[in-house]
Amino acid sequence: MTPELRKNPPQPLAPVSFEIPRPYETKLSNGLRVIIFENDRLPLVSYRLAFDRGDINDPAGWTGLTSAVTSMMTEGTENYTSLQFAEKIERLGASIGASSSDDFTIVSASSLSLYSSEILGMLAEVVLRPAFAEDELDLYRRNTVEHLKFQRSQPPFLANEQAGRLIYGDHPYATVSPKAADIERLDRHALVKAHRHSFVPNNAMFIAVGDVNRDELVAELEDQFKEWSAGEITKSEFSALPERSSRTLTIVDRPGSAQSNIVITNRAIDRSDPDYFPVIVMNQVLGAGASSRVFMNLREEKGYTYGAYTRLNTKRLAGDIEATAEVRNDVTGESLKEFFYELERIRTDKVADDEIADAKSFLTGVFPIRAETQEGLTNLIVNQHLYGLPDDYLQTYRANVDAVTVDDVQRVAQKHIRPDEMAIVIVGDAGDVLPQAESYAGSVEIFDTEGNLK
Repeated sequence: MTPELRKNPPQPLAPVSFEIPRPYETKLSNGLRVIIFENDRLPLVSYRLAFDRGDINDPAGWTGLTSAVTSMMTEGTENYTSLQFAEKIERLGASIGASSSDDFTIVSASSLSLYSSEILGMLAEVVLRPAFAEDELDLYRRNTVEHLKFQRSQPPFLANEQAGRLIYGDHPYATVSPKAADIERLDRHALVKAHRHSFVPNNAMFIAVGDVNRDELVAELEDQFKEWSAGEITKSEFSALPERSSRTLTIVDRPGSAQSNIVITNRAIDRSDPDYFPVIVMNQVLGAGASSRVFMNLREEKGYTYGAYTRLNTKRLAGDIEATAEVRNDVTGESLKEFFYELERIRTDKVADDEIADAKSFLTGVFPIRAETQEGLTNLIVNQHLYGLPDDYLQTYRANVDAVTVDDVQRVAQKHIRPDEMAIVIVGDAGDVLPQAESYAGSVEIFDTEGNLK
């Protein structure tokens, strides 16, 4: 490197442009909303069939039902066994899958555009004619129960389980996983009934991205889904979210643990909140990356952990923000001290100009990279429509980030980060943790790793 470059670093490259047209929208005769983004840059096509129902819509007493239905949909249909189905997808060099989240259920498929008709037919097979075979269901139950046992051995899972309970109360968002008993009671009748009730076209949207012709695709969709009739849409009623008024400490006791897993959290924004852009900039400064305040404090300056972060979890109906780290047992109390120092500082002191500039540069710079691949662009379009974001959301994303000011960051920090009512959850050896942490909260509760209050 020349002496001149050491003194004067190269100027940053010009921003990568992000110009995409609006997609085409229509609706099938059965009520299925169709969104098509024609893009012939690559000979690929990606399909998403998204339903406005998710895990929070599980009937009372049937936690895990929606997840089981989606997992089983690709494990055999009326015309293909599980093995036959997998072999055909493999021959096409394609992929197909189904999954559920808290808010939505999505059936996805992708392939070379040469095989778009075949993969669309297989997607229709999955959605309209799943078999829910008894032997496959038995295998699902056994595998899932074993996975649940493994989950309970992992400190991050135990911390999230308690954090969800404290922030969301009796709302279904509080449930991070079913229990073994929930899975063991599942039977074929319950899956068939749930599938028939939830998978209706007038409660869904079909999104296609890639090398397709809109008119041909709409005609093919009408043909592939001609036997799929509109159904009744039922709206779920949810418990009110709890209001917190004080800071609490919850310890999950793992005797002999060499480290403490810390989560500090309070409720924040849902995905459609008008504060979304100021909040993501604020979170980037506070703890979203390796140059953020909490990372530089707890790892680089203090050496308490390999990494400390803040995360913003935005869902359709609510959301939360959390600060988290895995630290040595003997510095648990000191780590809490530094976390709360940073949580207060982002509220009281305006961020520096270079901090907000770096945060906005990262967010605007990474955004077009997320759309570089076919699947990345598809996911952006899917999320935009699932959450009902503005029609120009993708086109104006970077402008909205750039518009965030220092005052905006402080305003949303004061509004959405509330240290005096945060829930502190620590998974570790209670004998070591409690003396260091009890002064940080007005109330303390201790649980074992099975979720039982000690």
